[in-house]
Amino acid sequence: MMRYLLLSAVIVVGVAVIVAGWVNRDLIRIKIASVYAHVSPKPAAPSSNQGSATAPLSGDATWALSALPECLTQVSESNGSPAYVRRHLPAGIARVEPPATLVYADCSIHIIGDEAFVQRGLDRLRIPPHAEFYRARGLLALVRETAANAELRVYEPAQR
Repeated sequence: MMRYLLLSAVIVVGVAVIVAGWVNRDLIRIKIASVYAHVSPKPAAPSSNQGSATAPLSGDATWALSALPECLTQVSESNGSPAYVRRHLPAGIARVEPPATLVYADCSIHIIGDEAFVQRGLDRLRIPPHAEFYRARGLLALVRETAANAELRVYEPAQR
């Protein structure tokens, strides 16, 4: 009989410990030791005395004029068939016949045939064929046609 009494006491104490641990589980604290990671040193930051030599930008860019807010600000864009796009040209606009050079602030647009070269400082971007330029008072429009569709972008000279 003593054996059963001892076994039942162990079971009751075990259940009490489990229940007490379950009820107070939020009080258990875990301490995590600090860990140090070894990192290679960083290169020295360039000093302000040294001039940073940036390479000039060059390449084909249909969006070249949109990327020059100091010179021109894009006010609208239309995409679709050539007929649809041409219906969206601003009223009173006239085609710029190549060869021509247009200057807006410190940007120059050299129109040669059905392509154009945009130059600002050392940067030189090419608007690939088939590009046509149109001008009206205070507006410049670019129509670019591809085999699939056409695109119209209308710009205003940047305010200085």
